[in-house]
Amino acid sequence: MENQSRLQTFLSNPSRSLWTMAVPIIAGMMVQTLFNVVDIMFIGWLGAKEVTAVAFVSPLFFIIIGLTVGLGAGVTASIAQFIGKKDKKNADNCAEHTILLGIGITLTLSILGIFFGEELLVLLGASGEILDIAYTYLKVLLYGIGLVVFSLFFRAILAGEGETKLPMIIGLIGTLLNLILDPIFIFVLAYGVKGAALATVISQAVMLASYLFIIFVRKSTYITFNISDFQYTPSILKTIFKIGIPSSAAMLIMSFGQAVMNAILINYSSEAVAAYQIVSRIDMLLFMPILGIGISLTTMVGMFFGAKEYKKLIWIIKYGISRAVYITTFSVMVLFLSAEMILPLFSDNKQVLDIGVTYLRIIILAYPAVGISVICSRICQALGEGMPLLVTTVTRVLILTAPLSYYFYITGKPIEWVWYAQAFAILVAATVSFFWMRFYLKKFAIV
Repeated sequence: MENQSRLQTFLSNPSRSLWTMAVPIIAGMMVQTLFNVVDIMFIGWLGAKEVTAVAFVSPLFFIIIGLTVGLGAGVTASIAQFIGKKDKKNADNCAEHTILLGIGITLTLSILGIFFGEELLVLLGASGEILDIAYTYLKVLLYGIGLVVFSLFFRAILAGEGETKLPMIIGLIGTLLNLILDPIFIFVLAYGVKGAALATVISQAVMLASYLFIIFVRKSTYITFNISDFQYTPSILKTIFKIGIPSSAAMLIMSFGQAVMNAILINYSSEAVAAYQIVSRIDMLLFMPILGIGISLTTMVGMFFGAKEYKKLIWIIKYGISRAVYITTFSVMVLFLSAEMILPLFSDNKQVLDIGVTYLRIIILAYPAVGISVICSRICQALGEGMPLLVTTVTRVLILTAPLSYYFYITGKPIEWVWYAQAFAILVAATVSFFWMRFYLKKFAIV
């Protein structure tokens, strides 16, 4: 018996459906954060050189993850729209195109890594013993490129049909396995960073095997794969790229923006960089609920758009934005009052704490605007438009934050002006995102 889509369930109770999707996504993000913390914790016990070596490899894998997650957003939105139209054939066909895309990305990135991996590490600044350790780590991780790409794509496919609980469980399995294997490979077998990479690859293999079992063996998903029914359709890939490529580019720009901010802040002091990084980590934790809501809305708005259920679509947009603002406003109040208690958990350096508390109390004032910006950009993706996220990111990072921060530095302004520049850029970006969303809602005659 064919599994039913979740469209009717979403239509009958949109608010409950949103949280049914969002809570596992948020939990999954926390699991992924734990995965990263566990890995670096064990590597840190090896020594500073090993941590530094791994740090040089991280940007390369951020590119892989950024590309795949960005394209995955296109996959999620496309599948959701087809399900909303009750067009299962094309929903399945979109998923099958995603497999084709995954094969192409895996082969391309693997070849680049094998032949140019060491040169890329040198380009990033690695040298001497650090380069040797980094390349040892990278060579093992190259075997897992396909595992990462396909796991993220399967997660995107399942999100498109509204299934978020299974990816959370699979992520938890991978994290627990990595937690067990890391000390065995790193210390018991004395493989060092190579052992950490092996533990990661094996954990990723188990995660991918779990997806394959659920989708192809148990067949417990709405989306099904049948190669004999596959029909190459350029328009499907065009839609995925239309949403996904701008999303991927936006992620890379955000990463570049952090590097630029570090380069500017180091001119103030190393403590300023440390404070910036600590507050950025706090940001990541606090925005998990917002991202959970945003990703859930990508699916629900996509389905409602495909089904032409415009009243429900507008209602869930208003509900999602309002909840994002409520959550971020509550976070502002809590953090503003407890900043001096939270920051010491990350550092005992008085200068870092003084800078960090001031920065946190300034930047959190823009948190509700971040919530609006994230939600509006995700809604545009659900409607099949990826450019708003890229334009908003370019505006915030490249046009406003970086130039203003640098200008304030060279004109001798105190560091607080840099923090105000960031808050101002966020407010402008939120405004731009909101008007992009309004534009597309009117363009598609939804309002």
